[in-house]
Amino acid sequence: MRVLVSGGAGYIGSHTVLALIEAGHSVVVVDDFSNSKPTVVARLESLSGQHIPVHAFDLADIDKTTQLFSIEEIDAVIHFAGFKAVGESVSKPLEYYQNNLGSTFSLLHAMRRHEVKKLVFSSSATVYGDNAPVPYPEDYEHLAAASPYGRTKVMIEHVLSDVAHATPGQRIALLRYFNPVGAHPSGEIGEDPQGIPNNLMPFVAQVAIGRREKLEVFGGDYPTADGTCERDYIHVQDLAAGHVAALEHLDTMSEPVRAFNLGTGTGTSVMELFRAFEKAVGRELPYEVVGRRPGDLPAYWADPSRARDELGWTATRTIEDMCADTWRWQSANPQGFPDGS
Repeated sequence: MRVLVSGGAGYIGSHTVLALIEAGHSVVVVDDFSNSKPTVVARLESLSGQHIPVHAFDLADIDKTTQLFSIEEIDAVIHFAGFKAVGESVSKPLEYYQNNLGSTFSLLHAMRRHEVKKLVFSSSATVYGDNAPVPYPEDYEHLAAASPYGRTKVMIEHVLSDVAHATPGQRIALLRYFNPVGAHPSGEIGEDPQGIPNNLMPFVAQVAIGRREKLEVFGGDYPTADGTCERDYIHVQDLAAGHVAALEHLDTMSEPVRAFNLGTGTGTSVMELFRAFEKAVGRELPYEVVGRRPGDLPAYWADPSRARDELGWTATRTIEDMCADTWRWQSANPQGFPDGS
């Protein structure tokens, strides 16, 4: 298939681009580089040995998006593009709703006009909210995300479900993934957050490389094995493979839209991940346990059985793999991707 990957220069998008090419698909990328750098494209081309067409514009521009579908032959879409920082979404809710919903509307209009009926959507475990049973099951009905970012994902899922049921032949997979970490084993591409990292792994990596003084562990008194929060960390390579599996499953889906958890089904605590990263680096790293962060849940992880049974997909990489690959990327790229084109 010829697949349009929106946000294809981003962290998860870039790894999925490589996974698609390795699986025999061809790729077109659209990205406005608001949360990524153009230099990632050259690395993707070097790793894949293929030229990757890239269109640099804001997907919310309906005219440009529709024109893109006119000049490129597109069989399916994987939709990553969107703002994604939970904390920022609280302070800038309007921008998040406008961008994340608007870009999706624009994409759906163009797909309808050009009769492209296959879509894989990058959703999130944040859609489950604070009260879902652990492990999170896909059939949990009371989606109540706790942030504007999460609520954009819930809203988009509803929109996509309505569109899928109203459009004969439409097939949409909603991929709710948990905590993506790790990097490509080459060390050439990885997570390069702009500003202060919002997530644990890139923050630890920046402490290890000397860009941050120490890790602050938010809360050491949770009802978990070691008192720190537990999360379901998934290697970005496994996550990319999940997108390919979902894409290739669309034709055989028995219903127009289906949600899938992509996770390991296992919780790993903050300190467990931190100690594994120390082993990858080969030395102790500075940290301090501070007060709890508002809104953090003690522990959650995925029920990944639906993806296993229906997509034939399971996560195979360990926490040790995630830390080793992250450190390989960060140590080879201390400041992340270089600026430029």
